Amino acid sequence: MWILLVSATTVLAVALVLFVRLRPDDRSHLKQAAERKPMPAVRLTLLTGETWSLGSHRVEVVAMNYWATWCGPCWQETPMLVQLNHEYGKRGFVIVGVATDERNSAEIPPAVFRFVERFHVDYPVAITVPMSQLVYAMKGLPTTILVDREGRVAQTYVGALKEAGFRRDVDALLREPAKPSR
Repeated sequence: MWILLVSATTVLAVALVLFVRLRPDDRSHLKQAAERKPMPAVRLTLLTGETWSLGSHRVEVVAMNYWATWCGPCWQETPMLVQLNHEYGKRGFVIVGVATDERNSAEIPPAVFRFVERFHVDYPVAITVPMSQLVYAMKGLPTTILVDREGRVAQTYVGALKEAGFRRDVDALLREPAKPSR
């Protein structure tokens, strides 16, 4: 008969290795390429008055981040998005922020400008049209839609992004080859 002596330290070490390997954040969150659906044509009016179009960002990986000034998790993830914009921008990664703050006139709420200024947001920021019902159609804010180089939805994240997992997904999409436009 064999007697197996296992120390508490060994058990703890094995449990830690399994935990680290099986953490949900370590897996890719991306849909398989064959399962991705095309993102509808999106045209947004930026805070500057210019128009932003998803179609003009073909062959780039795009993150569309829907947020609001009253959303606590939005305040938490915005600095990370600003940092990612700096790190990945030259590699073909584009972020567009979409403020979903309610408004009933053409005037943009001052809180939106204060939010953008406070976090030094240097990627394009749009705002939903007056009286938009868009925010009611979302499961929660923030919501980020990650679009691959072919204009297909690779993943939708509801709630604050987990930086490590999001970086992993963006890196994976940036490694996918861009197919020429037809």
